[in-house]
Amino acid sequence: MATNSKLIIEQLRQLVATPSVSSTDPHWDQGNRKVIDLLASWLSDLGFRTEIQAVSADGSKANLIATLGSGPGGLVLAGHTDTVPFDEGRWQSDPLGLSERDQRLYGLGSTDMKGFFPLAIAAAEAFRDKTLRQPLILLATADEESSMNGARALAAAGRPKARAAIIGEPTSLVPVRMHKGIMMEAVRVTGRAGHSSNPELGNSALEAMHTVMGELISYRAQLRERFGNDLFAVAWPTLNLGCIHGGDSPNRICGQSELHFDLRMTPGTDNETVRGEIAARLARVAQQHSLDIELRSLVHDISPFEQAADSELVRLAERLTGHRAEAVAFATEAPFLHALGMETIVMGPGSIDRAHQPDEYLELEQIGPCITLLQQCIAHYCL
Repeated sequence: MATNSKLIIEQLRQLVATPSVSSTDPHWDQGNRKVIDLLASWLSDLGFRTEIQAVSADGSKANLIATLGSGPGGLVLAGHTDTVPFDEGRWQSDPLGLSERDQRLYGLGSTDMKGFFPLAIAAAEAFRDKTLRQPLILLATADEESSMNGARALAAAGRPKARAAIIGEPTSLVPVRMHKGIMMEAVRVTGRAGHSSNPELGNSALEAMHTVMGELISYRAQLRERFGNDLFAVAWPTLNLGCIHGGDSPNRICGQSELHFDLRMTPGTDNETVRGEIAARLARVAQQHSLDIELRSLVHDISPFEQAADSELVRLAERLTGHRAEAVAFATEAPFLHALGMETIVMGPGSIDRAHQPDEYLELEQIGPCITLLQQCIAHYCL
């Protein structure tokens, strides 16, 4: 374990103790500004120039861009500061109080992903007295677990800029160069209600929805054939029919029905193309049944992500870790940083299997190797 382990653990203790849940549920949703202020203070002490970018109108949600050195190029070490909601009753210890046992650090966000920041800071500390030829940028974002508005704000501002970016999501220090995207969509079918004794009095939204579901299932099979990718454990796009609502009584013709579905595309196409193909299918169903069908997004989508296998960053990470870069099903902020022109990978300490779970933990044995790996990457891109 790293020689400055006491400081690392103390910093993680403070981060875990500072609540920063982000959620689409207003009951749970919190700001992350106190976490950002903590990180800014620590990085300022190391000589970083810190800039806080407001993400919400009141500034309670914010991003941090902290830079050591100057000039073009360089390396970004990035992570999100928010956590998911939690059920305290399912934890063996206080989720907001870091607990060390069994060679693990337990606490909310310990692996996903507040634990990355003390390790990135420890890695950066070795370079505080060196002259960097290209800058080192530590990036901390808001709302990754809900809207990804922090990453969206960065993309809109066109910064930060660097040669490469490493997002420290938990991958057990295995480089990840590809992940699926996320679309969550709603289909609303509006027919005409009427007395069930005479079908001519109405136009059933449920019967039309039956056709809609058949179209989506058929389209799912086509996506599997068109966009299969054996690098993924589930080697094709998934389309899940998640929930459906409609009608109000068995003796009334259903006047309206709504279906929500989740679509996770592999790289190889863009979400807008897929959404357009679905819309065209729904338009045909609407014409066939002589009723209205509306397709709308439930959340802002996240694009599939792919970093080229032969890129400098992927080759470097594979050489340093001894692992071939992988593909994962979960989504990250990588598409937003990649779109800014940076070679991007996902690689950080801890296991994604521990994320979003009671008794989330970071293994102590991951700390030293993570710091060493980050230092090697900083040296490559910044010295």
